[in-house]
Amino acid sequence: MVAYRMPWKHWSPERLGVALAIVAALGFSFKAIFVKLAYAVPQVVPVDAVTLLSLRMLFALPVFAWVAFQSGRAAPPLSRRDWMTLAALGMLGYYGASIFDFIGLQYISAGLERLILFTYPTLTVLIGVLFMGRPIHRREMAALLLTYAGIALAFFHDLEFVGETNAVLIGGLFVFASSLAYALYLSGSASMIQRLGTARFTALTMIVSTLATQIHFFLAQPPSALNQPLPVYAYSAAMALFSTVLPVFTLSAAIRRIGPSPTVLIGTLGPVLTIAFGWWLLGEPLSLAQMAGVGLVLAGVMLVSRR
Repeated sequence: MVAYRMPWKHWSPERLGVALAIVAALGFSFKAIFVKLAYAVPQVVPVDAVTLLSLRMLFALPVFAWVAFQSGRAAPPLSRRDWMTLAALGMLGYYGASIFDFIGLQYISAGLERLILFTYPTLTVLIGVLFMGRPIHRREMAALLLTYAGIALAFFHDLEFVGETNAVLIGGLFVFASSLAYALYLSGSASMIQRLGTARFTALTMIVSTLATQIHFFLAQPPSALNQPLPVYAYSAAMALFSTVLPVFTLSAAIRRIGPSPTVLIGTLGPVLTIAFGWWLLGEPLSLAQMAGVGLVLAGVMLVSRR
């Protein structure tokens, strides 16, 4: 019997890292598509953001619980301060950022959502400048200008085709709040990742965010809200596995092999993929203004991510 060969076992670390970064970008780019598809499932009352996020986190929880158990077996116990830090970061990074994002997607297109989320590298730079005493360089200033000029063009695209200024502004503000929450999470997570390791840190923060999400759900909705049509469960499970578990770990593996800057640069495929899938699967329109906005945002992210 001829053994099944896995060609990636013979790849160089660089080639494998690039492939893993592309898989992560693909997984993250599909999240908004799954959310929009779930919102569009025909039923008397469409699924709301809190219920959809609750389902996503519940489907992902077993994987992260197993990873937390395995990675913590031989590790030293966590102190009270560690748990407080993990709680704060979990609330920011995966609960806060996700709930703002899901609410925003009720108002704006998947393409605009992905572009606004991609402001997090420049927001991370600003947080470092304003609160951590880091200097800002001309290259970073240019990146900020390019990124937010691109967001402005993408806003004009949504305003032109949606026609509801208030809806686009509300959705854009919620998604920007999501990007800010994620940038704060990144700014505060570096020391904890060094101490706990990527897998254990990520799994524990995901468990914290899952608990926060379920508390929010039971405060805001009756348990019967979890009774959803089969397509909503399917999109939630796909979002949990393909757009949460898979990209979280492939992204970490890519960073370990090729470093953070190349991984971020490859991740700029994300907005392009989201816009393409939004056009193909959701029927979202394309325009020259949107394409120009994409180019400016990606140029800004590439500039701020250079060594």
